[in-house]
Amino acid sequence: MIWRGVGAALLALCLGACQTVTNEPAPEAAMKPRDKQLLANAPYQKVLPPEIYQRHIVDYAGPQKPGTIVVDTDKKFLYFVENDGKAIRYGVTVGEEGLAFKGEAKVGRKTEWPTWTPTAEIKERIAGVPNFVGPGPHNPMGARALYLYQGNKDTLFRIHGTNQPEYIGQAISSGCIRMLNEDVIDLYNRVPQGTEVVVL
Repeated sequence: MIWRGVGAALLALCLGACQTVTNEPAPEAAMKPRDKQLLANAPYQKVLPPEIYQRHIVDYAGPQKPGTIVVDTDKKFLYFVENDGKAIRYGVTVGEEGLAFKGEAKVGRKTEWPTWTPTAEIKERIAGVPNFVGPGPHNPMGARALYLYQGNKDTLFRIHGTNQPEYIGQAISSGCIRMLNEDVIDLYNRVPQGTEVVVL
């Protein structure tokens, strides 16, 4: 399940070979009226990540078929593979050392404005974490969540939004892959349940 050796090296080389790069923010049309209302009143500072971690259309030479999600945890990028050798590249926050998921999975479930119930491990590691957080822009899960499954088993890893946009491009999460809320809404609208996900 986990990419090793030559395969991982070749894929990393393909990802690194991306040359044509066009900065293209997530389309506002992807957002529903509720999204616009909640994000307009978000209780966190609205900051853009460094330009390299903003949404771009890039050349893509990897082996994955269109419609696949590829996460490069080393470079802090998530790619949504499109046709004609292109991909949408988003900047992400990834898991800190020892906490990140690596391997292959599928999107087993999708949720708009998810709730958050921290695991026992998270509560043990981070003091003061509540038992439950309801949906909304204050929630660490953000505007959307894609739940990663292997077979019928929930891996407990997610691709989701964030209430800490200032950390996009860093490795500080508890293992999940965080995106700007505007970006995760855009990705959510593009991927059906069952989408293949490869996390390097």
